[in-house]
Amino acid sequence: MNEPIDLPHPRDRFYGRARSSVPAARRFAHRSLAHWGLAAWERSADVSLCVSELATNALVHGVPPGRGFLLRLTYDRVLVRVEVHDSGTGVPQITDEPDEGGRGLLLVSALADKWGVGERSPGKVVWCEFVLR
Repeated sequence: MNEPIDLPHPRDRFYGRARSSVPAARRFAHRSLAHWGLAAWERSADVSLCVSELATNALVHGVPPGRGFLLRLTYDRVLVRVEVHDSGTGVPQITDEPDEGGRGLLLVSALADKWGVGERSPGKVVWCEFVLR
């Protein structure tokens, strides 16, 4: 018999500043969705792709040497929320300039129902949400 999931149910994982952190974060997201019974959900691939984009952005722009980032996933039967916490400065922005970066956030904004940036000390939280339909 399955035990009921306490909601909201966050799942956290910390990753160091390494290339291997992005695929590891994606695998963690996949396992979390499976834990919540959402592995076959039609938007699970979108969640994984957004985790990859936000984790990559954190590593490239928000994680100084010797630091890492926190990935937090939350499910509350209404939505799945992805948060990436890093200690970098600056506010991520969407751009369509080929040499400016920011195209990953364009992808996040297209796939997620909502996304944004919040403050933390030090750094920021970049998040996105997927509503269960």
